[in-house]
Amino acid sequence: MSRMHQETALSRCPNCEEPLESGDLFCGACGYDLSVVPAPPEDRPTIAITVPVTGAPMTGAQETGAPVAGPGGHTAAASGSVEWTAASAADRSEPPAPAGPPAGVRFDRRSGSGDFELATPAAPVAPDPRTTGAAPEQERTAGTKLCVACRAGHVDTDGYCENCGHAQPRERDHMEQELGSVAAVSDRGLRHHRNEDSFAVSTTALPDGSPAVVAIVCDGVSSASRPDEASAAAATAANEALLESLPRGAHPQQAMHDAIVVAAEAVNSLAHDDGRAREHDPHHHTNAPACTLVGAISAGGLLVVGWVGDSRVYWVPDDRTHPPARLTEDDSWAAQMVAAGLMNEAEAYADERAHAITGWLGADAYELEPHTASFKPDRPGLVVVCTDGLWNYAESAAEMAAAVPADAHERPLHGARVLVGHALDGGGHDNVTVALLPFAVPSPGAGSA
Repeated sequence: MSRMHQETALSRCPNCEEPLESGDLFCGACGYDLSVVPAPPEDRPTIAITVPVTGAPMTGAQETGAPVAGPGGHTAAASGSVEWTAASAADRSEPPAPAGPPAGVRFDRRSGSGDFELATPAAPVAPDPRTTGAAPEQERTAGTKLCVACRAGHVDTDGYCENCGHAQPRERDHMEQELGSVAAVSDRGLRHHRNEDSFAVSTTALPDGSPAVVAIVCDGVSSASRPDEASAAAATAANEALLESLPRGAHPQQAMHDAIVVAAEAVNSLAHDDGRAREHDPHHHTNAPACTLVGAISAGGLLVVGWVGDSRVYWVPDDRTHPPARLTEDDSWAAQMVAAGLMNEAEAYADERAHAITGWLGADAYELEPHTASFKPDRPGLVVVCTDGLWNYAESAAEMAAAVPADAHERPLHGARVLVGHALDGGGHDNVTVALLPFAVPSPGAGSA
């Protein structure tokens, strides 16, 4: 998920035309030495891309068919029962404007011609880190690592091969974690230079000793500065906040709301470092670090979700004869158009403005409106928490359910790997991250509400 990048003096490799990141010394695809490239003429024309947008938030309509008692907030009655009420963002009455863009909109490159196109490289591309094993021990020298591309040069401290100049796979290019009944996988994808997604999964216990399972997924805004740091900071902060509040007895929905606020503060704090970063990098992005966040909590028979942005949560029942459902609504232009009744879903998502996001975490966010909702499933199922790098290839609840392996409830890590593979097979245009959280319905007498 990203906004439009600002045009720099050198945005593509002159050798293979691969898009470059600001400050790259070598092309990550072909290893071309960018320091020998002459500066472009000062009168080189650029093309301004204007994308009209609107500013009305969606109303919170979601797909039907979820096997739940009801979405929304809760109020605890004196008897301990739970009353379900609709939960949504603050209503706004003004209609969408036909032109823009306003201050509170960021743009996503996932649709239309905005995707990066891979050019045929002039030099061999480094092997995919998902399929390439580590170099044999006999090929290593003390304290160094061999290049995965040429298998001859040693990797310098900056992560590039001293022999061929290829960038080496980063630690975050592919990440996996399994913790009890929850698992997550994140991958750089096939088009991006780095993985700007992040996640956190954890388990804890409520005051009564019953388990609580947490999954947080964050998607960095590519056109912002340090999006990878923003997503990592948000995921870590939200997870730590939940691990602190849930054992104290905070209601999961309130805990999720507060965790999103804490995550936003963590991302905001990164903006204070930008001044020092620009001193050493004249091409440093001027946009504040930013990301989206989506999370899910399974605790006490409740399923609580929270989000800001366009990452999503899906519900897939174990019994596939029952319908799946999407449990979140995007903070995006397309969602606003559908909610306002100006377009149907097919028309809205076919528009080039569809994935312009209207909500994110960051110092330059228009305003922070954490969305939360509580559900009480009456049957076991699987909770899919993911970035748009996955749901772009399985957008509807039915499509997502079809992509989820039948045994994902018993093998969540395997299921997450399969879903990442589904996105890569579909084109892998974006970073892709998915967490799978199996939900078991408490047995009678287990103390659930």
